[in-house]
Amino acid sequence: MEEIIKLLNDLIWSNIFIALCLCAGLYFTITTGFIQVRYFRHMIKLLFTEGSSDKGVSPFQAFSMAIAGRVGVGNIVGVATAIAAGGPGAIFWMWAIAFLGSASAFIESTLAQIYKVDKNGQYVGGPAFYIEKGMKSKAFALFFSIVTMISCALFLPSIQSNSIAVSMHDAFSVPTWVSGIGICLFLGFAVFGGAKKMGLIAQVIVPFMATAYILMAIVIISFNIQEVPSIFALIFRSAFNLESAFSGVFGAAIAWGVKRGIYSNEAGQGTAPHAAAASETSHPVKQGLVQAFSVYVDTLFVCTATALMILFTNSYNVIDESGKYIVENMPGVDAGATYTVKAVATHFPMFASQFIAIALTFFAITTAMSYVFIAESNFEYLSKKKNIILRWIMRLIILGSVFFASINEPSIAWGIGDIGVGAMAWINIIAIFILRKPALKALKDYVKQRKEGKDPIFEPRKIGIDNASEEWDKINERRAHE
Repeated sequence: MEEIIKLLNDLIWSNIFIALCLCAGLYFTITTGFIQVRYFRHMIKLLFTEGSSDKGVSPFQAFSMAIAGRVGVGNIVGVATAIAAGGPGAIFWMWAIAFLGSASAFIESTLAQIYKVDKNGQYVGGPAFYIEKGMKSKAFALFFSIVTMISCALFLPSIQSNSIAVSMHDAFSVPTWVSGIGICLFLGFAVFGGAKKMGLIAQVIVPFMATAYILMAIVIISFNIQEVPSIFALIFRSAFNLESAFSGVFGAAIAWGVKRGIYSNEAGQGTAPHAAAASETSHPVKQGLVQAFSVYVDTLFVCTATALMILFTNSYNVIDESGKYIVENMPGVDAGATYTVKAVATHFPMFASQFIAIALTFFAITTAMSYVFIAESNFEYLSKKKNIILRWIMRLIILGSVFFASINEPSIAWGIGDIGVGAMAWINIIAIFILRKPALKALKDYVKQRKEGKDPIFEPRKIGIDNASEEWDKINERRAHE
């Protein structure tokens, strides 16, 4: 089974795909006029400017739901595996895909808002919706929706539940099956509460968990502040094949940096647009900017914090493709959360494993929760009628897969998770490139209205986006009577 998983991963995560991700991000960065730089301050302001409604969550709740998906196991375990396979240079390529990918995130989330629909009293949307309405391709939309529902119901939550079970066993000797039951109970509470319940939970947990983790990193970085210049120099030299010690993994640094970067920040992957579509907002660009900012939070803050802790304390090994150790600072230690545990233990040996286990649990459970929401959004797309029985069956399958993964080997969980991420990203990046014009029209309209001193209101007909008009006519009419 592991050989089949590896073969599929090699096919999906080819060099062509790595180049596609980087080139798409660069293209969107240029065509939006470096929006991730120009509107950085405005992104933060937008988090708190609008509230929720009966149909949609607030921008901050949508941001929290998206961050719940972006900030997960990839920020702790993913960073460690990227360093192990690609050396310190992999971190630069994680930064690169985050910077360029934030423009991709802007495009996909703006499209999700443009083409969102009201289903059963709540806003839903995402790639399947904008592919069908924007590209007018029902078959392509169905294909993406099926791939995404399978990935988010079966593949992606597996990594999160497995990582929780392993870390809780290592830190507190909790049997993996007990952790599996606990995860299922928490997810069940969130799942059966719907999108608004998940938004409220994410709004509480996400800021707390991210802040606690970053504060710990800041403390460790402050202890090693004199080494900051040398560590950054090491990252840049390794990224451009200027560090002889890591010349054997130069290609792997790019590949693993992009691979783990996309897994962590989800830019262009097609998952975050589902949360973006659920938001109540007056203009799609507002939510596009909020989601672009969430990529920064994930990679430039949380992933960088993990990387610096690991590199400061030399808590890592680097292995080339043949399995030979290029760097072996920790003999016998496999890549994963243990790298981060060792880094924290350098300064706080009394509670390092416990702190990382708790942080990883918070990260992973909210990420799994966001995947459930995405699976449900695509179920809504595939099921044109309100089918309660099928919905319950899908939810039970999700909980069953979560429990199964918690008692299985990590390598299998990560392997199938990478397949799910790559398959969705392939389809979505092609789709948002084809559909870029409506998103760019919306951006031009938003900039124009702001220059006129207005709080932008989206009226799609006025800018030539006719197939999004029906839903937005209802939204604007309701807002006019509030």
